[in-house]
Amino acid sequence: MFEYLPSRRVLNALGALACAGMMGFALYAQHGLGLEPCPLCVFQRVAVIALGVIFALAAMHNPGPLGRPIYAGLLLLAGCAGMGVAGRHVWLQNLPPDKVPACGPGLDFMLESFPMLEMLELVLSGSGECADIAWSLAGLTMPMWVFICCAGLTALGMLANLAAPR
Repeated sequence: MFEYLPSRRVLNALGALACAGMMGFALYAQHGLGLEPCPLCVFQRVAVIALGVIFALAAMHNPGPLGRPIYAGLLLLAGCAGMGVAGRHVWLQNLPPDKVPACGPGLDFMLESFPMLEMLELVLSGSGECADIAWSLAGLTMPMWVFICCAGLTALGMLANLAAPR
């Protein structure tokens, strides 16, 4: 069934390139379009970078039977983290206006002022700027696209490291 797939190394390299493309667009949106990322956007970027690094390491390492499930597990963890943060962001964007939380402090301030767990809790609870929709494509907002891409990349990671025969 999988005899027509490229090698594991190629599939992992494609995953890394897709993550690099996502980050390239995120940086273009920030610096070219002037869309400042909210704290949840920054966390989504971290998840995409983690996916990209794991894919790149798997492509370079080309693991054997013992290493493949480890890479698959790491990709699953990073992909689910990205989907979780993006899903939370989509939820905030779809709240009725009267239910949107007030804007909170910036991520830099939170990193300097709060312990790590408290900062994570504040970011994941969301704030008003996270509910703003400044960009969409085909009716889907950027966090929606990140969710879809993380889901697809997670599936690619499972295919490349668990299912592909070579």
